Amino acid sequence: MKIITIIGARPQFIKAAIVSRAIIHHNLNHNPPIEELLLHTGQHYDEQMSDIFFQQLNIPPPAWQFNCGQGSHAEMTGGMMIEIERALQQNRPDYVLVYGDTNSTLAGALTAAKLHIPVIHVEAGLRSFNRQMPEEINRILTDHLSDYLFCPTYAAIDNLKREGITKGVVHTGDVMYDAALTFGKIAEQTSTILSSMQLQTKQFYLCTVHRAENTDRQENLAQIIQALIEIARPDCPVVLPVHPRTKKQLAVWQLFSKIESNKAIRVIEPVDYLDMIMLEKHAKTILTDSGGIQKEAYFHRTPCITLRNETEWVETISAGWNQLASCRTDDILRCLANTLQQTEIEQYGNGHAAEKIVQTLLSTS
Repeated sequence: MKIITIIGARPQFIKAAIVSRAIIHHNLNHNPPIEELLLHTGQHYDEQMSDIFFQQLNIPPPAWQFNCGQGSHAEMTGGMMIEIERALQQNRPDYVLVYGDTNSTLAGALTAAKLHIPVIHVEAGLRSFNRQMPEEINRILTDHLSDYLFCPTYAAIDNLKREGITKGVVHTGDVMYDAALTFGKIAEQTSTILSSMQLQTKQFYLCTVHRAENTDRQENLAQIIQALIEIARPDCPVVLPVHPRTKKQLAVWQLFSKIESNKAIRVIEPVDYLDMIMLEKHAKTILTDSGGIQKEAYFHRTPCITLRNETEWVETISAGWNQLASCRTDDILRCLANTLQQTEIEQYGNGHAAEKIVQTLLSTS
């Protein structure tokens, strides 16, 4: 069996690391082996957003690496499809595997489907029900193109069923939970970010902002920054790793001067995955518009406030670990003041989602 796995963005590197490990483990103990080749679109292309992940997570080097991270959504997706089509035609695989909801995901699924190569979608069935989000369009189209849909939650399966998709649908649990268990232990042993930043456990906030709905609207970004200014204190600072898009827009909207008015806001460059795990595990509360970090907050049992009006991870809300605050300062402060009853989320699996994915593919091939 030959699989070409298409990745391009930071969360996909983490998921691919876990599934690739499961494939390697299978190959050590069984014949015939699974051949997996990685294709990196270059959607995230700088060292901090890409190269360091391959090094830290021991991901096999990609067989192809392109530079398709520039331009509009159409330019990016179209450029990826041209390169992906060439690679698939030259190295015809049995399956193309894609993760999540990025432009790389859709480009891989659409190109493979047009070449009549079966598509595997890991993290299928998620819906925010907000089609203003590019990710929502990518999810829906990828799911309708896929032959195997590996769902992290039962809510995802229900979403697919409502859209008439039932064939090839499997609940596997969440590969990101596998990653949290695997790399959380490594992070505790190797990361020094808490000591280097002089941070105390549960005595700092962690904030990440990167979605266009927040970064590209001056009022939204200004409201979030104002909330950070109001909550940051010397004895409980805010750590703000700045995504390249966010950094650019903070400068465009002249918001850095507002941030600098409160010295307890620690603006830092994006950090590697293991350092990010440590910040997530030890933060008092996480404020984010990232879908992946919402889940990781739960995996590490850290309360989360989501800076959006909706979430694809609805079970984190019902379990009391996550709150929807929008981007408004007052809403963010209100959520921070709430005390919620928190429960366990069983449907994310038992930490063996990647193994179930591999075994399912073997049983159906």
